[in-house]
Amino acid sequence: MTSRADIAAAAARIAGHVRHTPLLRLAGAELGLALPVALKLELLQHAGSFKPRGAFNRILSAQASASGLPAAGLPAAGVIAASGGNHGAAVAYAARALGVTAEIFVPDLTPQAKVARIASYGARVVQGGETYAEALAASRARQAETGALEVHAYDHPAVLAGQGTVGREFELDAADLTHVLVATGGGGLIGGIAAWYAGSAAVVSVEPEACPALHDALRAGKPVAAPVGGLAADSLGARQVGALMFPIAAQYVAEAVLVSDDAIAAAQRLLWDRLRLIAEPGGATALAALLSGAFVPPAGARVGVLVCGANTEPAKVSGS
Repeated sequence: MTSRADIAAAAARIAGHVRHTPLLRLAGAELGLALPVALKLELLQHAGSFKPRGAFNRILSAQASASGLPAAGLPAAGVIAASGGNHGAAVAYAARALGVTAEIFVPDLTPQAKVARIASYGARVVQGGETYAEALAASRARQAETGALEVHAYDHPAVLAGQGTVGREFELDAADLTHVLVATGGGGLIGGIAAWYAGSAAVVSVEPEACPALHDALRAGKPVAAPVGGLAADSLGARQVGALMFPIAAQYVAEAVLVSDDAIAAAQRLLWDRLRLIAEPGGATALAALLSGAFVPPAGARVGVLVCGANTEPAKVSGS
C-alpha cells in the first residue's frame, strides 16, 4: 500500500510545482455549526482542484525513472488521461508546465467550462461517451495506438502518493484534528489522505447519494460497480473505486457517508454566502455532510473538512 514515506517523497518531488494551500479555522457560528471547523482550501490549488498533485507526481516520477533528467524519457506522444474534468485540467496544466504534450478524454457530461479549462492549457480534448468509464476506455484505445504515458485519475501508485500530500499538509497545519472529511469519487484523494494519517485521525468519506462507489465497495468488501448520477457526477462520478486505494480505505477510512444533491447545493451556497468561496458541487460535498447532519461528530471532536475543487461557473453558485 501507499506509505507515509511514499507521500513524503512525493511532497519533495512536486514542491515548487504545486501550492501549499491555506487552512481556514472558523468558529462554528460562522457556518451555523456547534463546533469549530478547519477548512483546507484545496480549491485554491493550480487548475482549481487538488488534482495537480497526483498529475505532477506521476509525470515527474516517470521522467526520473526513465533517465533521471527533467523532461526526458517520456514517450514522444506525451501523456494521455481520461477525466470528468478536474483531472484533465490538472494533467494539461502539469504537461504544459513540464513541456509535454497532452491528450485528454472526457465524457459528454463534463461541463463546457471544464472542457474550456483543459483546452486553455494547450491539451487536445476529445469529448464523448456518457460516463468517465467510457472516456477511460476510449483513452486506453488511443494510448495503445500512440504509446503515450497514461496518467490515471486515481488508480496509480504515484497518483495516490501525490494526492496524499494534501493529508500531509493538513496534518502539518492542523495537527490537533481528530476527524478529516473528504469527498470521494474514484478514491485517489481519500486513499492518499488515509494512507498519510494511517489511523492517527479518523478519515471520513463523503459521497453523493447518486455516486456511492466507496460506500458500496466497503459494504461489499471489494470494489463493485455503482450508479453514477446527480449534481457532482462530473467530479465524483466514478463507476468503481480504484483497486489500489481500496485496501487503504478498508483499513483506514473510519466511515463512509452519503449526502443528497440538495445538501451539496446548500453547502455551495453557504461557502459563497459566508466566505465568498466558489466551490463546485464535488468541492462542497465533504462540508455538506457536516452541515446536513449526515456526519455527526462525537463529543470533543476537532473536525477538518477538505474543500477540494472550484471548477464551476460563478453564476451557478452565487445566483448572479
